[in-house]
Amino acid sequence: MEIIAKRPEALTKVPFHYCPGCMHGVAHRLIAEAIDENGLINQIAGVAPVGCAVFAYNYFNCDMAEAAHGRAPAVATGIKRARPDMHIFTYQGDGDLAAIGTAEIVHSANRGEKISVFFVNNAIYGMTGGQMAPTTLPNMKTTTSPYGRNVDDIGYPIRMCELLATLVAPYYIERVSLLSPADIIKAKKAVNKAIRYNKENRGFTFIEFISTCPTNWGYEPEQARQWAKENMLPFFKLGVYRDKGEGVE
Repeated sequence: MEIIAKRPEALTKVPFHYCPGCMHGVAHRLIAEAIDENGLINQIAGVAPVGCAVFAYNYFNCDMAEAAHGRAPAVATGIKRARPDMHIFTYQGDGDLAAIGTAEIVHSANRGEKISVFFVNNAIYGMTGGQMAPTTLPNMKTTTSPYGRNVDDIGYPIRMCELLATLVAPYYIERVSLLSPADIIKAKKAVNKAIRYNKENRGFTFIEFISTCPTNWGYEPEQARQWAKENMLPFFKLGVYRDKGEGVE
């Protein structure tokens, strides 16, 4: 019998534990499929920090290292420089990468480290109780902004793709969505490209996933997807922000 679809070899046989409607599992599968399709199962290692992303080491069927909160790009840099024959990726959330890890991601990108960074943006801290994140939208309510994010006091959400695209060194930067099947198909192409560029040691690659957190947003999964389409996508524009392989600067 012809096999149409199966679990990627780069995923373990451990059931995902994530909340209903959470899209970490979708992101995991896309990355695992790209690892398989690029033949890197025995040549790749990942780094996961604190937050919901920390559990990635349970699910990827490759060597995984755990980093302190926000430090995944620094750890990935160390591994890649110590083992240049390996291909390294990080898997991070917005509270991690865009807050305590701002320095690490900016300087890793600025140096053009030959790693891939996969960044899940759901506009909130997930694991620790739904606090406001650097990506929380204006007027969005969280456990630490119960009246909504006040931009006069807190400032505006940080757009990481746009920020990193101001640097000279990054090779590939793209923001994609996980909010619909059509979006996921497009996201897979971006993930595959990032892993392929990684395999070819071209430079720093960065994929941002627009995702949801139904539990901390207080929505059912379908409501959360609709809210994200209506509120996140207008602020976090999808698209390619840098692709030196395709001549996009």
